[in-house]
Amino acid sequence: MSAIRPMTPMDLLRFNPCNLDHLTETYNISFYLEYFTRWPSLCKVIESSTGEIEAYILGKLEASPHQISSIPYDPALNLYRKKFPNYLGWHAHITCLTVSPAARRKGLATKLSEAIGIAGDEAEAWFVDLFVRVENEAAIGLYRKMGYSIYRRIVDYYSDGSDAFDMRKPLKRDKQRKTIRANGETVRVQPSEVW
Repeated sequence: MSAIRPMTPMDLLRFNPCNLDHLTETYNISFYLEYFTRWPSLCKVIESSTGEIEAYILGKLEASPHQISSIPYDPALNLYRKKFPNYLGWHAHITCLTVSPAARRKGLATKLSEAIGIAGDEAEAWFVDLFVRVENEAAIGLYRKMGYSIYRRIVDYYSDGSDAFDMRKPLKRDKQRKTIRANGETVRVQPSEVW
């Protein structure tokens, strides 16, 4: 039976089967170590009964790095919806979620995503978001089944020129569901506008 547990630096030497998919982003070691240092409770692996890492997730809690108004963030306010539509209120972000090809279709991605959502609710975040390549139809379909919707398309987001969808799932704090929108596929922004 598989078990979810905190990810450790030693797992970086063992998670290669998860990163073999060409749609999975792989980062340098310092990137992973920053996550372990700053958000250790949001970095998790699922380990099989034989000790193999079947899936992992890197998450964080964040907001836009600058305050744009003395009025606290509320996605229902016209100030934020119209004047600052790209401002990111306090939210949970899934930086990386991947499952090894041999362990897919077992619900592991859902289990890991739910763990980040729970952490987001505990931290009173407004939503969980993630970026996914627009051509990764399997992942987009999975995220939709988990309750995510497309908020916007980030043009030329990846280093190879591919676009990303910013997908969001509202959390308990967003009772009015103002952190999501219909037809997000049609809203295009540049990477510099994401913050």
